[in-house]
Amino acid sequence: MIGGYWDISWHMSIGRDTFWTPAHMAIYFCGVLAGLSSGYLILSNTVATGAPEREASVEIWGFRAPLGAFICAWGGLAMLASAPFDNWWHGAYGLDVKIFSPPHTVLDSGILAIQIGGMVLIMGARNRATGTTRQKLDCIFLFLGGMMISLAMTLVWEYTYRVFLHSSRSYIAVSVVAPTVLVGAARASGRRWAATIVAAIFSLYAMIMLWIFPLFPATPRLGPVYQHITHFVPMEFPLLLIAPAVALDLLWLDEFLAWDRWNVWLQAAAGGAIFLAIFVAVEWPFASFLMSPASHNWFFGTHYFPYFEPPTSFAVLGRFVHMDKTVRAFWLGMTEALVFAILSVRLGLACGNWLRRIRR
Repeated sequence: MIGGYWDISWHMSIGRDTFWTPAHMAIYFCGVLAGLSSGYLILSNTVATGAPEREASVEIWGFRAPLGAFICAWGGLAMLASAPFDNWWHGAYGLDVKIFSPPHTVLDSGILAIQIGGMVLIMGARNRATGTTRQKLDCIFLFLGGMMISLAMTLVWEYTYRVFLHSSRSYIAVSVVAPTVLVGAARASGRRWAATIVAAIFSLYAMIMLWIFPLFPATPRLGPVYQHITHFVPMEFPLLLIAPAVALDLLWLDEFLAWDRWNVWLQAAAGGAIFLAIFVAVEWPFASFLMSPASHNWFFGTHYFPYFEPPTSFAVLGRFVHMDKTVRAFWLGMTEALVFAILSVRLGLACGNWLRRIRR
């Protein structure tokens, strides 16, 4: 995740000057590391009949290993396959910095697979463990949940710039991905305040990156240059996902409501509605603050702009981009966000229940 953040910051501060940037190398080193470690786990459990994980393994194409190892291995291969694809793409079609270009989609799929594989691997071991070992694995699992929500927010970042946060499109994008991770991690863990812990890890990671990156010098190498850049430009202040996460945890902790005994679709409807309502209630006014001069400081970082940001842009001028042309369009968009939030919570419940049962 640090390599990915570094790469985005590199593009905003310096530009894509070469494939062999340190940020790219950090990303692909993680792919190599995931592939090699997963490959070792697969081969050791396939060849050695006395391997400690052999009894907790599945068999795929004659190879044996825990399911998570196969998922991680595929993710590592996808990441490495995206490298020459990305280099060719930029050479053929120019130096775009889109998150969802075809090679970036392959890369993001690989990273997601590694994270999913890691969570499956940890939960399989955690479900077989007891005592302090189980508690330690649970902590690692929640940390991976925080990293997964960080990836999810990076994937929808282009739709959640602060200039869009008074439009329904931002809330649709967040509702598609965030509840699945928060609810899935919390349901799988079963730990009190699990969703809050996952959201807090994401928030802390994003803020630390926001504060650290501007400490290092950087100079644009591509034009046109509209902003005076002397140091790395970080990504924006994290979305306030911790507020709906706390609300969901409070819902699950309320013994009077007995939420676990509700019909699963009723759980999804209540969870999705609470998530969206609380998120809009806190993010909407906070977005107004972020667009004001009061947030132009090192803590919130709204005075940082990419070198290619024109001085007449909405972000520089501190104005919202209203994507919904009419009030009716806005409420239709928010209704769509509610539907996605409900479906996302339902998917999170299903994934969490599956992870709680997995043992190999």
